[in-house]
Amino acid sequence: MLRRRPGHRIAAGFLLLFMMGAIGLSQGPAIAQKSDVKASSDWVEEIEKIFIRSEDCKQCHDRHYEEWKGVREQTPDLKTFGRVDAALLHGTSLESPVFRTVLGVWLQTNPTTDERRRCLSCHVPSTTVFPQHAEKIVAQVLSGKPQVEGIGCASCHLIKKVEQTENSPPSFKIEPGKMIYGPYADPEENLVHPAAQSDLFRGANYCASCHFDKVKDVTQKDLAGEILQGTVCQDCHMEPSTGSSTSRRGSMTRAIGRHWFRGVVIPGTLLKNRNLQAEWMPRVDLETTKSASAVEGTALVKIGSLPHSFPDGDPVLKQFYLVLTAKDAQGKVLKEETKQFGLPYDKILRGPIPDPFIKGGHTRKVPFSLALPAGTTAASIEAVLNYALIPTPEPALKEKYLATLATDKERELARKIFDEYTQPRLLTYRAKNF
Repeated sequence: MLRRRPGHRIAAGFLLLFMMGAIGLSQGPAIAQKSDVKASSDWVEEIEKIFIRSEDCKQCHDRHYEEWKGVREQTPDLKTFGRVDAALLHGTSLESPVFRTVLGVWLQTNPTTDERRRCLSCHVPSTTVFPQHAEKIVAQVLSGKPQVEGIGCASCHLIKKVEQTENSPPSFKIEPGKMIYGPYADPEENLVHPAAQSDLFRGANYCASCHFDKVKDVTQKDLAGEILQGTVCQDCHMEPSTGSSTSRRGSMTRAIGRHWFRGVVIPGTLLKNRNLQAEWMPRVDLETTKSASAVEGTALVKIGSLPHSFPDGDPVLKQFYLVLTAKDAQGKVLKEETKQFGLPYDKILRGPIPDPFIKGGHTRKVPFSLALPAGTTAASIEAVLNYALIPTPEPALKEKYLATLATDKERELARKIFDEYTQPRLLTYRAKNF
């Protein structure tokens, strides 16, 4: 290799400075834009010093990374929306166009800064440590190009405790630092990060810190009731197998759980365990009285300790529709009424979060009164319980959001999401003859 003499290196340096100055004079806006990019990345780097990117964890934990990201099971639904079993993968919590659309509509209702941070706290747990960056993250989500991770490896494995406060939910508390928490009593030493055991990782209260509509009491480690005693969320939502969480080792000595957090990924468990079926499936009973002019009564919506028949992990957006129909002896509809439960966009995260339509282990009593047309007689009453994953926006609100999108392609995708995710779907049904 040829070595340059000192004089030549100095001359080359002056030439380089001259060229940079010329570029700066002729392309000032371009230089300024690059400077802005660097400035915008500074806050991202600040977050990632604590919340290391999952791609870094992949170097050792490649199996868990691929499950978390959805790489190991690319269904058409997942490719399109990041959606599996009517739920969004944790690894797509910011990237999904569904979240972008819902967030965009909700922002048209003018939530406060605190309400926006509260919305992000479960989708981007790092905002509980860096609340000052919440607005930047919102802007990136709306652009479709978030730079930070939503729910990544560090988001979950930096959680040291859960506690109820006046700002709950969520109730998780992140411990910023190098320590990584997990379920193992004897984590192996390594040169990458220290590790410690936390009992939270084998408790329902860990998952319920965000998915707080799923259980009676989010502070309890165990699920309520004798039927599910000893069972926790992770038993079904992290499909159990044997192996090593560090895939490089090939060890077969530990019980590990898959990290895609789907719905019930082991339906065989439901088929074998009739008690679990009883806890999992919703039921509707009808208490009715009939007169010449009306059918009145109460619909009793019951469920066991686990309300997972009400799909999707989001505890705020879901909508429920109880359709009550009185029919005559020939099956003709005499009167029908739909009772809707769920918050519209302009009520979401305004004040305390109300209890869901029905909570695990509870019974929801819904009174009804159906006035019959004169000269008719009701022979039966039917109750149909449906659900939708997100609220249907008011037409004016919908158009206001669509107007914020830059292209027809984006508007077409948003309309498709509205059509798909607001569509009512059957949960359960009950009929009663008089």
